[in-house]
Amino acid sequence: MGAEMFKFLKYTFTALALLLLVGTPQKSFSANSDVGVLLMHGKGSTGVPLRELVISLKSLGFIVLAPDMPWHEVRIWDKSFDESMVEIDGYVAELKSKGAKKIVVGGRSLGANAALGYGAGRKGIAGILVIAPGHVPEMRGFQRRMDHDWERALKLVMEGRGNETFDFKDTNQGITSEVSAKAKDYLSWYNPSGRAVMSDNAMMLNPGTALMWIIGKQDIRRGKSYAFDYAPPHPKSIYIEVDGGHTETALKGEDEIIKWLKGL
Repeated sequence: MGAEMFKFLKYTFTALALLLLVGTPQKSFSANSDVGVLLMHGKGSTGVPLRELVISLKSLGFIVLAPDMPWHEVRIWDKSFDESMVEIDGYVAELKSKGAKKIVVGGRSLGANAALGYGAGRKGIAGILVIAPGHVPEMRGFQRRMDHDWERALKLVMEGRGNETFDFKDTNQGITSEVSAKAKDYLSWYNPSGRAVMSDNAMMLNPGTALMWIIGKQDIRRGKSYAFDYAPPHPKSIYIEVDGGHTETALKGEDEIIKWLKGL
């Protein structure tokens, strides 16, 4: 092979290599891409109050799921508390399958209640994100608005009718209504000494799990002393109050939530 032909082939191969390198899309890397976040909506909600937060987290590279939960407006209440925890297991597995190495389970209002309950029963969760926590079955005023209908559900369960569906009284942000549910499922959420009591779940939170509790200043009834103070100490646990009320917390506190997630 002549010297000129050798040089021609050398330059040709070099040019092709550069063209391939420049023309091949490079996979972008985000420092947040190993963090999976499950965000759960409130009771009877469609997830709208969390929409902006979901969009922001995805744009920053977080792996995010925001599914319709058993307390969604078209599902309410189609699973018990414990059955809902198993459903969350499936979403956590999905986050891991998408590449998440750290898992954060969070939610707003009743979704926050469920997230805290999940953290109390599972290990290996990096963080629990509690946004404007709601649903307080242990509170007398809460039960009074429903005429203590959980007692009727308990009686039905004890009679062996737990899998039968009945209309029960419900309350959401001071508005009382009726919901159709199996007696056992309703009881699991409304029993004042059951699994949905946030102070109990905070106390049982895994010591290796960080807790962020963020709440609006107009929603302060469930503030720091209500349940956050019961959680095991963790260097990355944080309690924050933001302006606004129950429905505004996710939007008003978005920057603080993102900062906390980045620091896990």
